[in-house]
Amino acid sequence: MKGMTLIVKTITDFVAAFIVVFGAYIVLYGHLTPGGGFAGGVIIACAFILLMLAHGKDEAFARLPEKVAHVLDSGGALAFLIIGWVGISGGFFFLNVFGRGEMFRLLSSGMILPLNIAIAFKVGSSLFLVFAALAMFRRRSFRSMIEEELS
Repeated sequence: MKGMTLIVKTITDFVAAFIVVFGAYIVLYGHLTPGGGFAGGVIIACAFILLMLAHGKDEAFARLPEKVAHVLDSGGALAFLIIGWVGISGGFFFLNVFGRGEMFRLLSSGMILPLNIAIAFKVGSSLFLVFAALAMFRRRSFRSMIEEELS
């Protein structure tokens, strides 16, 4: 049986759902509060990293397959670039073409909300893939590498 004990796995499954919801909240309300795409993406990535630590890489990749993570990573970067290029239609790169914000209107933040969502996809999937790569490709400990160099 891979991963940690049944108690750790059960608590992780319960907590990971709340972490993803909180990360989505930070992404979606980042134009109104401190936070945004980067912070929300990091929080969402932490949920999948927690799943990998508790269950192992197979369960984490069952919930977020590696190919899907790569598509989200590339798609987030592409969406950010496309949103930036949409501003060219107004004459400047990243020009806010969606209108200005209005008091007490949640979805009147212009390009900030779509950019936050694109950044969240990019950051969340990238951090998860980096953690997975570092966890899977570790071969030797740092101490053994130093001992080899000294001998």
